[in-house]
Amino acid sequence: MIEYPSSQWKDYELVDCGGGEKLERYGSILMARPEPKALWDKSLPPQKWDSLIHTRFRPGAGFGKAGKEDSGTWERLRKMPDQWLIRYPGDPKLTLRLGLTSFKHVGVFPEQAPNWEYIFRSVKELQAPKVLNLFAYTGAASLAARAAGADVTHLDSVRQVVTWARENMENSGLDGIRWVVEDALKFARREARRGNVYQGIILDPPAYGHGPDGEKWKLDELLFDLLKTVDRILAPKDAFLVLNLYSNGYSAALGETLVRQAFAGDLRVESGELALKDSFGKSLPLSIFVRLRR
Repeated sequence: MIEYPSSQWKDYELVDCGGGEKLERYGSILMARPEPKALWDKSLPPQKWDSLIHTRFRPGAGFGKAGKEDSGTWERLRKMPDQWLIRYPGDPKLTLRLGLTSFKHVGVFPEQAPNWEYIFRSVKELQAPKVLNLFAYTGAASLAARAAGADVTHLDSVRQVVTWARENMENSGLDGIRWVVEDALKFARREARRGNVYQGIILDPPAYGHGPDGEKWKLDELLFDLLKTVDRILAPKDAFLVLNLYSNGYSAALGETLVRQAFAGDLRVESGELALKDSFGKSLPLSIFVRLRR
């Protein structure tokens, strides 16, 4: 199963991809960024890319190394704002603030739109459930849950991105999200000891990371332990889980096996890939997802 964002999303477009790069439009801003999965040739000539883009990400010396996979700097080629807003028009309706960071990212992962819609639908079905978003970044998934009426706890280990997520909440006309700056595995273990449970849990762990107190996160070593811990805090019925994985080498089949082995009970599991399609029809797969209902 391959899922793509809706073609109705006019504030985002993957214009072209190839040669290890992708050319994207966010609102009126066009940018070029490295994309290792774009193994084919570009459809547009390099000169056309150069004539279109406002900015291009230039990888730094640590680019591609563990913990520094996306480090580098942005080269600005045309006048553009430091921050700008885009809107997502589906269910949920979101307003997201974008900006250039030193880690190639701009504050949103557009291929995640199908997950936002799945979260919104799942919350609506469960009627005001408690939802926990771990590794929550700038919060689009948290906002999707909140927009559908969930009691949301948003957790990330980086205070600055939690502040960014709060701005996105306010820009989207929402309120009431609980913000936590914490190490995800440590928090999940503590919730399990306390006997706290959630009807929805969202997981989007990085390959490498650090908690606020220097805790080391390595996906290959800790993911299964995290999933088994999350099983203890996910309600035994009328509950959902969304797992997203970007790490190269992880397949949908591997992710589904991990989830089926970590979680007990009567499970309904689906898995697949999230991808973008450029204006020339080329599909660019970017992550895998596993969704569980019980």
